[in-house]
Amino acid sequence: MTVTDIPAPAQARVKKRSTVKASDPKNPNLTPEQLDAFGEELDALRQKVLAKLGKEDADYIRTIVKRQQQFEIAGRVLFYLPPAWPLAVASLSISKILENMEIGHNVMHGQYDWMGDPKLNSRIYDWDTMAPGENWKHGHNYIHHTYTNILGKDRDIGYGILRMDEDQKWRPYYLGNPLYAFLLMVFFEEGVALHDLEADRIMAGERTWEQTKKVGKPIVRKVGKQVLKDYLLFPALTGPLFLSTLAGNAVANVVRNIWAFNIIFCGHFPAGVATFTEEECENESRGHWYYRQLLGSANITGGKLFHILSGNLSHQIEHHLFPDIPARRYPELSVEVKALCEKYGIEYNTGGLSKQLFSVARKICRLALPTRRPAETPEPAREQGDGQAAA
Repeated sequence: MTVTDIPAPAQARVKKRSTVKASDPKNPNLTPEQLDAFGEELDALRQKVLAKLGKEDADYIRTIVKRQQQFEIAGRVLFYLPPAWPLAVASLSISKILENMEIGHNVMHGQYDWMGDPKLNSRIYDWDTMAPGENWKHGHNYIHHTYTNILGKDRDIGYGILRMDEDQKWRPYYLGNPLYAFLLMVFFEEGVALHDLEADRIMAGERTWEQTKKVGKPIVRKVGKQVLKDYLLFPALTGPLFLSTLAGNAVANVVRNIWAFNIIFCGHFPAGVATFTEEECENESRGHWYYRQLLGSANITGGKLFHILSGNLSHQIEHHLFPDIPARRYPELSVEVKALCEKYGIEYNTGGLSKQLFSVARKICRLALPTRRPAETPEPAREQGDGQAAA
């Protein structure tokens, strides 16, 4: 995705107008005119930040890349010293987190394409994870960021594995929700790689294996490349310490997986995050697209280092509003976005990591069980005398 106003499918829809349903419990009084004004103010904010991009942003991402490489080199070298194994794992874990979150994810969003640096170009960059770049950019940059939190369109709602919304039809399979979430967390790298295979649709007979081959071949190649690097090549370079290095690489990958899972789930699934139906988003205006991105996201509070290690996805609200603006700009954007939310009376979902994590865990467990919906109150029977039959 390059620096554009909003994703292409949404651009096609903004020519028409939409309204926020009066039944919306979070903002029952936002009119089409207010939505348009809200969108215009966010557009202006976007343009203001784009106009400021320059050397400071380029220096920042190059410094992050340099630090990531230093942590990786330190980790690889320390594996040659058995007593330093914990330090080696810690250093390599930090390297993988930085590469995945602040570099890979953001570069592949096109946040630094304007620099003209081939090493930081979204069309060329290949990140250190099992998910092929092209597959991920289609499933994430296009599908998820265009149809954010639209049930039936955004496959990131539950990743085809979990029940993460009450409007997802309950099946006995979902009794394993907590177990599936734990396994996805530990093997998040593999889960993201396999996400575009849409295995749930294959099992449901909605997609054939033949149709999946085009998506599957790049996955096989990328998984093979990562396995060769982390579990064969680098361990072999340490000779008799092969098994120790292999174990260290595996632990570093799991640490990165757990961190990425928790940051991403806290930005998408804590209490208060809204989902939308396809009908609610028909003929969607620009302002409503922004509105949907905002209500479909949540932030995590923390210090500067925390935000860097999260790839600034701790500012998931700003990321969904402006996915191709350099993420280092999200903290300053968040101040003005929050002010706009207060101005228009829109909820701005934010909280500490422990609060958001607890909220997500509670939702995963609660939605493993069938949703109990309140019984409808029957209408009172009319008197026979008014010409109507009794109910």
